[in-house]
Amino acid sequence: MKEATTMVVVGADVHKRTHTFVAVDDAGRKLGEVTVKADAAGHDKAVRWVQREFGAGQTGAGAGAGAGAGAEVKWGIEDCRHLSARLEIDLLDAGQVVVRVPPKMMAEQRRTARTRGKSDPIDALAVARAVLREPGLPEASHDESSREVKLLVDHRDDLVAQRTQVINRLRWHLHRIDPGIDPAPKSLKRAATRGELMEFLAGLPDHLDGIDARLARELLADIDAVTVRVNGLEQEIAALAAVQAPALLELEGCGALTAAKIVGETAGIARFPHEAKYAMHAGVAPIPVWSGRTKGRVRVNRSGNRQLNAALHRIAITQIRRGGLGRAYYDKRLAAGDTKTEALRCLKRRLARVVFNTLKNNPTTNTATTLAAAA
Repeated sequence: MKEATTMVVVGADVHKRTHTFVAVDDAGRKLGEVTVKADAAGHDKAVRWVQREFGAGQTGAGAGAGAGAGAEVKWGIEDCRHLSARLEIDLLDAGQVVVRVPPKMMAEQRRTARTRGKSDPIDALAVARAVLREPGLPEASHDESSREVKLLVDHRDDLVAQRTQVINRLRWHLHRIDPGIDPAPKSLKRAATRGELMEFLAGLPDHLDGIDARLARELLADIDAVTVRVNGLEQEIAALAAVQAPALLELEGCGALTAAKIVGETAGIARFPHEAKYAMHAGVAPIPVWSGRTKGRVRVNRSGNRQLNAALHRIAITQIRRGGLGRAYYDKRLAAGDTKTEALRCLKRRLARVVFNTLKNNPTTNTATTLAAAA
């Protein structure tokens, strides 16, 4: 009979077609493993395996012998959401607690482990032990409203990147036709500029109306179509931001798209117990770098959610450019001897506190129901 425990951590090594799960007790000792297909039926099989073998969520005679009755279960998943998103959704649907483990932690865990080689069970075991070693890892959660905003914002970003690529190709063809025709990339977002270019291409003499002109006309049509979709998404996102985070829109330098980005990437402000954790999540909390007599030095944090960091960066830059409280604080840091980079870092850290308190005091973002999603 297996030794009873009150905690079971299940580490997952995820792949496109299969997922391997390894369960460990609160001391990191392996209790069992299972490999399932990477689909809804396989995810349900993994949950039932944990309930059957380790008594998770069961009491009395129905509890398994593996880990004692009513064992607390936590699932650890390496944070590679292109493979694990569906798994997270199904686990959260089943009422499980899911923790995301940064991939960089896995290499060190495997290096220091006694087990040699690399296999799915070894990797899953490393994930489970990383969860035990680092109790403060972020839990996977997302409320319905912020997930909708995030997906829309991400889709718009993809379309904008696609349009930028098409614009670059168009300008290359225009240069081959006539080097004097060189519209600014941003001007091609305007329908009037595209209309003028289409008239120019339609009136080309025969010796210039070749393959470059033909492709340029097709690319202009593509830009028209993508721009219509981008503009429609911007209107939809702006409407959602006005409903979900109206207080953010009142913050100097925070437009509708930036507010929507913050709401989507925050994924529920209630999961952050205080503003310091939110700042660390956003990658704006300072990292100490000192030894001996150099005590007190810090450097810029390059980790955290870079999309959320970029949103705070846009607000900071806008406030510095427009003046006001943000500019006054920035100038104060410069007068105190900070470099421009250090002053900007301090302003972003301050803005993280402002954004946290704004979302925390907003009933729409603070009390949203957490649903099974892993955007």
